[in-house]
Amino acid sequence: MKKMLLSMAAVPCLLISIHVNASADDGINILSNVKFSGEIRPRYEYVDAQNSGKEIANAFTARTTLGVGADLFQIDGLSAFLEGSAVSNFGDRNYNGTIDGNTKYDIVADPQQARITQAYIDYKINKTLVRAGRQDVNLDNQRFIGTVDWRQMKQTFDAVALVDNSIENLSLLGAYVYGVNGVKNQSFLSTAATGLSTNEAYDTSSVLLHATYKINDMLHVTAYDYMLASISDTYGAALTGNIDAGTLKLDYRAEYAKQADPSLERRSQSGASAKVGISGKPEADARYYNLDLGANVNSFLAGVNYESLGKAEGSSVIGFWTPLATLHAFNGWADVFLGSTNNAGLNDANVRLGYAEKTFGKVLAVYHKFDAQKNIGTSKDLGSEFDVSYGNKIPKINNLTALIKGAFYKGGNATGFTNDKTVAWLMLDYKFATK
Repeated sequence: MKKMLLSMAAVPCLLISIHVNASADDGINILSNVKFSGEIRPRYEYVDAQNSGKEIANAFTARTTLGVGADLFQIDGLSAFLEGSAVSNFGDRNYNGTIDGNTKYDIVADPQQARITQAYIDYKINKTLVRAGRQDVNLDNQRFIGTVDWRQMKQTFDAVALVDNSIENLSLLGAYVYGVNGVKNQSFLSTAATGLSTNEAYDTSSVLLHATYKINDMLHVTAYDYMLASISDTYGAALTGNIDAGTLKLDYRAEYAKQADPSLERRSQSGASAKVGISGKPEADARYYNLDLGANVNSFLAGVNYESLGKAEGSSVIGFWTPLATLHAFNGWADVFLGSTNNAGLNDANVRLGYAEKTFGKVLAVYHKFDAQKNIGTSKDLGSEFDVSYGNKIPKINNLTALIKGAFYKGGNATGFTNDKTVAWLMLDYKFATK
């Protein structure tokens, strides 16, 4: 670990040296307009999953990220970016990071690790961008594709992506994803229902298609098709917008999606790289609905949301699922529903209240009621959850924020979902970037 951290710290120094050496009067300026960025994010996480047979987890971890970007060869529109991230636990191992064998504790999915999180080349012509390499991909609200940035090690994608904004108010994205690098090696995808292996870094042959057309501020129309190889095809549409009525500001989302059998298969599993044990074209047939309405009145926030992930239909392998999403942002912060609910589907009706103001910061409270779409055992009751958070900037220290957050899940009557779970966080986040 020490060698990895030292290597990461040396990257910016190396690139500065390259930049200096490549800027001689009689040579080609290989790198120019060099910019650095970074983040230090220490966090304490407490997890108490009742009746799990495990000890309470107390995790002290920190994310350290260093990034550098530069224009290449003085060619207009050509640039590159390199980023490395490391997660440290300060030698404290009172939690199960999933890959460290510390299984007597509850899980906190932040194992100690280090990796190159982004390494890509950009080429931009007018309003068209081509990006090739390891990169962040966050689409819409990240319900289907996201970086899971809440965890200390984010999820990134090895991909070739094309983004075009040449037509006014129309944004188009197409990406071929040839690799996925999850937040940890031990995968939450591993369930009896899917038969997946436990390694979260794997090769794939997936295609992402996404389009958004802005009619006006009150109506944006989005359509997408996410063809995840050997998992499923997910295609759908969403209507979103903002309505400004003076002191009252509204925002909404209305979305429908369907999952069908995958049209693509995974690449060959030959070679030494880590794999997820999925192949072929499994059957899939499930539907998704999301209705959301939010209001802001003089900085007071309120909202209602109903989200439905459909149960398995017919002989489909599992119900509606989103394995590449930023899952922590949905269905409660306690992360009880990261995987499948035994093909029974999930309905999440929730309400939120809050207050957000520049000097005060933001406080938010959310209440969820969860139900399956068919009995699990003898009941559909999947329990309820209350979530609360408060975040604000630290006075007199630029770019430093603090967050306190808690999730309190109360089990229901459905088999496998009867036990309570409490999770709490304390976090600082410092970011910097050169101009």
